[in-house]
Amino acid sequence: MKTPIILLLLFLASCTNVSNKSNNEEWISLFNGKDLEGWDIKFKGYELNNNLNNTFRVEDSILKVSYDEWDKFNSEFGHIFYKTPFSYYKLKVEYRFVGEQVAGAPAWAYRNNGAMLHSQSAASMGLDQDFPVSIEAQLLGGDGIHERHTSNVCTPGTNIVINDSLITQHCTASTSKTYHGDVWVTAEFVVLGDSIIHHILEGDTVLTYMKPQIGGGTPEGFPLADGTLLKEGYISFQAEGHPTEFRKIELLDLSKK
Repeated sequence: MKTPIILLLLFLASCTNVSNKSNNEEWISLFNGKDLEGWDIKFKGYELNNNLNNTFRVEDSILKVSYDEWDKFNSEFGHIFYKTPFSYYKLKVEYRFVGEQVAGAPAWAYRNNGAMLHSQSAASMGLDQDFPVSIEAQLLGGDGIHERHTSNVCTPGTNIVINDSLITQHCTASTSKTYHGDVWVTAEFVVLGDSIIHHILEGDTVLTYMKPQIGGGTPEGFPLADGTLLKEGYISFQAEGHPTEFRKIELLDLSKK
């Protein structure tokens, strides 16, 4: 009868080790819950760190993309960039869409935001540049009626590879369900340098692609040629005309493993 007891003790010990390993993962919060320290802001048509109409702000420990001080949107697309570039990492984001679009915003930007991965820096963007060259992990909310996947991928100035085929279309849909209403959604992105990127929702991988690279049209004077693989870059989030809230932006740096 001693053998089952020993096996049980070994099993419990192994579970404890797994739990400790998980707890020891060094996730860092990119958003401090108090202010915008550590972030740069760039709006189309405006100089670096002009936070147009107080769009990006922190209220009640939530990073908000707010349009309550706007009268009308006129293609002033904005982005907020974390100060440090990364290469191999997991990114976890909790987000939701609230309220209504600002007047003048394009129809496609309804409940639309994105986590820009392997992005160029805010400082390197041109004054009138709409979007940073990056891989966009697109975040979309439903309209209460139609199917609308989230955690898609879009490619401003970039291309990707899926099943050994170069994908040059701007956006590719994931297999996620639709999230209607003002619900909080947790999205995770596993980014492994220039090799592979996974999009994960509720523990399920809803999209995988490989070899993120320059292509499809970059701003004049951009220093990288088409076909150049993107090994690292900045992380940014968008302001495209619909109010969005982020209550968690966390990162696990896999390059330190």
